[in-house]
Parts: sequence; C-alpha cells; structure tokens
Amino acid sequence: MRFFKIFFASLLAFIVFTGICFIILLVMIGRAISSEPETLAPNGVLVLQTSQAYNEQKQTNPLGAFMKDETAEIPGLYQTVRLIENAATDDNIKGIYLKIDGNSNGFASNEELRNALLQFRKSGKFVYAYGEVMGQQAYYVATAADKIYLNPKGGLDFAGFSTELTFVKGTLDKLEIQPEIFYCGKFKSATEPLRETQMTDANRIQTNQFLGDLYGNFLHGISKARGVDTATLHGYASENLIREPSDALKYKLVDGLRYDDEVIGELKSKTGIKSDEKLNLITLLKYNSAVTPDRGTGENKIAVIYAQGDIIGGESDRENKIASENYLEIIRKARENKNVKAIVFRVNSGGGSALASEVIWRELSLAKKVKPVVVSMGDYAASGGYYISCMADSIFAQPNTLTGSIGVFGVMFNMQNFFKNKLGVTFDGVKTAPYADLGTMGRPLNDAEKRFVQSGVDTIYNSFKSRVAAGRKLDPAIVDSIAQGRVWSGTEAIRLGLVDRIGGVNDALKCAAGLAKLSSYRMVEYPEVKDKFSKFLKSVSGEMETRLLKKEFGINYSLYQQLKDVQYMHGDVQAKLPFNYNFY
Repeated sequence: MRFFKIFFASLLAFIVFTGICFIILLVMIGRAISSEPETLAPNGVLVLQTSQAYNEQKQTNPLGAFMKDETAEIPGLYQTVRLIENAATDDNIKGIYLKIDGNSNGFASNEELRNALLQFRKSGKFVYAYGEVMGQQAYYVATAADKIYLNPKGGLDFAGFSTELTFVKGTLDKLEIQPEIFYCGKFKSATEPLRETQMTDANRIQTNQFLGDLYGNFLHGISKARGVDTATLHGYASENLIREPSDALKYKLVDGLRYDDEVIGELKSKTGIKSDEKLNLITLLKYNSAVTPDRGTGENKIAVIYAQGDIIGGESDRENKIASENYLEIIRKARENKNVKAIVFRVNSGGGSALASEVIWRELSLAKKVKPVVVSMGDYAASGGYYISCMADSIFAQPNTLTGSIGVFGVMFNMQNFFKNKLGVTFDGVKTAPYADLGTMGRPLNDAEKRFVQSGVDTIYNSFKSRVAAGRKLDPAIVDSIAQGRVWSGTEAIRLGLVDRIGGVNDALKCAAGLAKLSSYRMVEYPEVKDKFSKFLKSVSGEMETRLLKKEFGINYSLYQQLKDVQYMHGDVQAKLPFNYNFY
C-alpha cells in the first residue's frame, strides 16, 4: 500500500508540474506573439543607429519579444524611410539623434537612409550625429546631419575604399577536389575563387571601375554636405591626413569634438529641456511600435514585392531566399488581383539559379502585359538579379547599386581523388547509356560531356542576353558588348541603358502610380510576413543553430557560408555574382 501511495503521489505531482509548465509555456508564447502599443511623450528626439542592419522587409523575433529585447522587431529599409518621413510631420518629434557606431548595410541602402535624412531636414527639424569611432560608410550617412560630433579620443576612418575576394582553389587542391568549370563572359568572375588564386586581369579592370564609381559617389556626397571639393577630400585619403580626432576637425569633416553627455546637453538645449531633466530619446523600434506610417487609401493598390537574397528553384521558407515557386505565386496573385493596378518589384540580389531566374522573369513578363511593372534596385541587382529586372517598364537604381553581370556559369566537382586518397572510398557501377551518369562526383567528365555542358551554358547565356535586349530595347550587339558578365555601378548602368533613373522605392512608387494613372492608391507589401506563432517556434531553433555556428567558426563564419554555398552550385547553371565582395 505504501508503494502505491508514493507512486500515485509522485504521479499527481508530475501531472501538476507538467500542467504548470504548460501554462507557463502558453504565457511565454502569448507574451512573445502579442505586442503592446507604445505611447509617445512630447518633445521627443528620434534615435537612429548606423550599426542597425536593415533587410528589405521587417525582421520579427518573437523570442526576443518575450525576453523584452528591443530587437524583437526591426523595421525594413523602406519601412524605416517611411518612419523618418512620418517623424518630419510628427509634433512629438523635434529632431533626430544619429548615433554613429559601425555600419552593417550596403552602399545603396545607406544612400536610401541618407536621402531620407536629408529630406527630413527640409522640415526644419534638426539632425545631430555623434560617434566614438566612425567607419567610412557610417560617416557617409552622418554627413546628412546638421552637426557631426566626434568623441575627442575616438577616430574617423577616411582612408579610401578597398575590396577583397576570398579564393579557395588552394583548399580544393589540398583536398584533391577538381572543379570542372564552364562559363560565358570574359568578366564573369564568379568562378575565379574556384579556379584562381588571385584576381584575373579582366576582374581587376571591372572591380577598379565600379569601386571607383562607388568612391566617387561617396566623395561627391560628402563634398556637397561639408563644402569641401572632391579633389581635396581624395587628398585627405591619399595622404592619410585623418589620423586623430583633431585632424577630422581641422579638415572640416566634423563640427566639433564632444563626449556623449555634451551632445546630450546640446540636444536638451535644442529641445528646450532643462539641464537637470531627462532627454526624451525615442528609439526607432519604439517609434515603429507607436506609429503607423501612411500606406495610402482607396480600393486601388500598388503591390510592392520584395525580392532579397539568392535566387533558388522550388519552394523555401528560409528568409533572404528568392524561391521561384514562392515568387511565381506572389507575382501571379498580384497580376490576377484587379484592385492591384501596378507592381513595384524591389530587387536586392546578386543572383543564383539561372532557371529560377527565368521562371520569375516569365511571370513578371505576364504581369507586365496587364499592368505596369517598375523595378527598384537595392544594393545588388546583378546577374540573376538583373535577369528578373530587365523586363520592367522602368528601372530605378541608386548611383552605388551594383548591377549588370550579364553572364552565366556552371560548376561540377570531380571528387574521385578526394574520396579515394583522403577517405579510401571508390566507386563503380553500370549504366544503360553512355551518358547516364553524367554529372556524378565520382569521376571526371570526358571531352564529349564537357562539350555538352558548355553548349548548355552557352544557350542559357544567349537567352539571358536576348531577354535583356528585348526588355531594354537594345541592339543585341550592344547587349553583347556590355554583358560578358561585367558588373556595373548604377551610374554606369544608366549611361549604358541598363537602368532608367536614379532613385529609391518612393521614386519607383511614384513612377508606377503615374504609369497606372492613379491619383491615389494603397500600398500592399509581399511576401506576407508569417504569423508570430510560427516565427516564435522557428526563432527558438534557428537562432540557436546560427549562434552555435558563429561561436564555433568565429571570424571564419562568412568563409564557412561561402564554402557551404559551393555545394548548391554543382550541376545547376548559375547567374550569380562572384562569391561576396567585402568592402572596407
């Protein structure tokens, strides 16, 4: 009897404990997926941080919401632009405090943010910038401010631009892995990391060209903001004159050397707050939860479709992937919706699968037959990213967008020696036709197979060029001369006819509204953000996995990602940029 008493008591305790845990879990989930609206006090100063990375669409992290982490929801880039626009007419916002503490965004994204800040200043409200250590891209955004203050013991990087590519040919050689590479276009450098140990002459030429364009835009923007001519600014970098904070002040790159408390004191004075009172600083994330930027009204709609990341075939629920089946469905939905009068296709992609790019191009071409389609390019709209853009009625890019790269390549990996000599594994088999096992990693391609693969790559390249010629109304010979896999800046792309105008998402929306003859409209955005409960469950596993990998690889995490991408290239013709450009 005593045993049963103990058993049932333990069982009851377990049931009660399980019930309590279940209730706690429900409360956690409830807190994570619910959001309480913020209220704003008057006389506020909106705080923006250049270190914040902005995706094209907002990022939600319900697990962060439960932990009361301010990064539970990070606005997307265009959402941030709209919040800045809203702040310009918001009586509760007196100005913007721009904290310069690193930069995680691309060139064109920074251009979009900087332009929004310059537009904000036209309202008569102030923008003050302060930083301890200012990198070049963060400083470029800061030059949109009325005043720029640098910590007296801090620093300002003004050394010019450089870029570095990672080459893994030596690694493959050591592992006895032989990449068999097929490509079209003398500038198509995406396969160089696999077949070279340094940049080819052609790649060095194109990189020098577009890096010079990016740097020229950088100097021009600073020159206009700071009143120092571009030649003088270039001289500062060439002679390494900005070594100390006092140098930045001496050469008029900043307006003063201040500590944070001194800047806060000046902001109090600007907003009429007493020195012993607390300044009402409002983070962007808090402001985002307190206000709803205007999306327009009425039955007429313009669909803004965000396409960010690698282009892949099939379906995917991974963020920052442009999966062809997903986007076919989204575009078709917008095409068939009679209330959607125009489409703005926002592209931020270095490309990917050529076939998936063709699938998306086809669906956008069908949409264009029944309503205007306008493309807005972000940091990248190159290779496959340009493939899915070239059919548009009008294309907008920033001066520092990287685009073009009209070329394709294919890679297969012969891993016979790796398996045999490193692992002791060999392969053998039978087949019913000579080429039944074409593409296997267990043996090298023969000459006939190499001709077949190269022919397929050539066919896709010619198709890519024909899409560009038809979409941009250019002579095929001209397209061939500016294709060849060459990467162009947005500035050069306009000169060459690959892009129509300089501008951001707002400009693309205005153009789409004009083409559709709309005096008023409501903006709708796709892909639709997933429900918070699904996000919560995914964030628990996904975020933990990413953190463990980053902890394991440390500074080599980006190299790990690049090597991981290689496995997806085998056998699939790619329209893709070189691995990653790392700019400094």
